[in-house]
Amino acid sequence: MSEEQALAALEHSDLTASELAALARTPSTLKRRKLVLALATHPRTPRHSSIPLLRRMFTFDLMQVTLRPAVPADLKRLAEEQILVRLDTLSAGEKISLARRASGRVAAELLEEPDSRILAAAMNNSRLTEALLGVALAKDNAPQALFDIVSAHAMWSERHDMQIALLRSEKTPLDKVRRFANHFSADFLQEILPESRRSVLRDRQPVGDNPTKESES
Repeated sequence: MSEEQALAALEHSDLTASELAALARTPSTLKRRKLVLALATHPRTPRHSSIPLLRRMFTFDLMQVTLRPAVPADLKRLAEEQILVRLDTLSAGEKISLARRASGRVAAELLEEPDSRILAAAMNNSRLTEALLGVALAKDNAPQALFDIVSAHAMWSERHDMQIALLRSEKTPLDKVRRFANHFSADFLQEILPESRRSVLRDRQPVGDNPTKESES
């Protein structure tokens, strides 16, 4: 059976779990990239077969596993973990592509990279959430470039919670701190600003009639 025939059989036939498991053990199957991906994501492939297949897959095939809506959450998470353990072995170009196209969890992990090209790609990944970005900003090892990019980003820098996260860090450029500080009351800023940034309280403009709600912090 050719690869195309096998893929068609997987798509249209009612193969049983045991038949799928047997197919996953076939040496010729393991040499066929598309077939391995199809088997790993087939809804009836047993976990004891699909999980070992993940370890044999190329990184960008693993990415496809994480993005397919029908794939169970636990299998997606295992595929993400396989990607994450390989990050150190990937080239900058591969990381940029992953940052742009991968799941939010993978994009968030790439926010620890010092390369601004990777960070910029991750920032524009539609799957990156505000919660994931907030966690990345709170990490001690978050790179300086991340704060530079987020604080200047057309979308993220306007988010209330992102401004608070940026104000909490000494890595945020001082000119951005001054701009964000204008959106909050002096009392709130006193609570969240690092000691080294308290000087902005003297220079800030008064909060307008409709200040951002501090209770949302």
